[in-house]
Amino acid sequence: MEDLRKPPDLSEFPPYSYRDTPGVPNFPEDRPLIVFDGVCVLCSAFVRFVITRDTKKQFLLTTAQSELGQALYRYYGLDPVNFETNLLITDGRAYAKLASITKTLALLGGPWRIISILGYVPRSVGDWLYDRIARNRYRLFGRHDTCAVPGPDWRSRIIS
Repeated sequence: MEDLRKPPDLSEFPPYSYRDTPGVPNFPEDRPLIVFDGVCVLCSAFVRFVITRDTKKQFLLTTAQSELGQALYRYYGLDPVNFETNLLITDGRAYAKLASITKTLALLGGPWRIISILGYVPRSVGDWLYDRIARNRYRLFGRHDTCAVPGPDWRSRIIS
């Protein structure tokens, strides 16, 4: 049965508002942070794609299963068990679903910035498409038994 609850509109949260919330650990805010499902093969592949092309080494990472990831999911009203989206936190703002992907690619720059044109897709259409993939990601792409172990090039960028 499909979940018909309205997804939270993260644009309604003021920038850096998570700072005032007990339970959300402090984290470096001078670089974009990607929060991803660490057991999802598709999510881990997206993060690996970003990290290998992030020549400026600007992105930080944390899994949705981590203390910080859990706190951010709860703060933004997202399910902290069935991770329905990756999150991107940059300049104190959170982006989810297709917006997290397009904003990440825009920040990545270079030829990947062109894909950020998908940000002009109406939110309802983009979220619908994202939800279809997200709900079936384990069946389509697989799942790790535990959170993926980061390679040496990632380790300095992981917040646990």
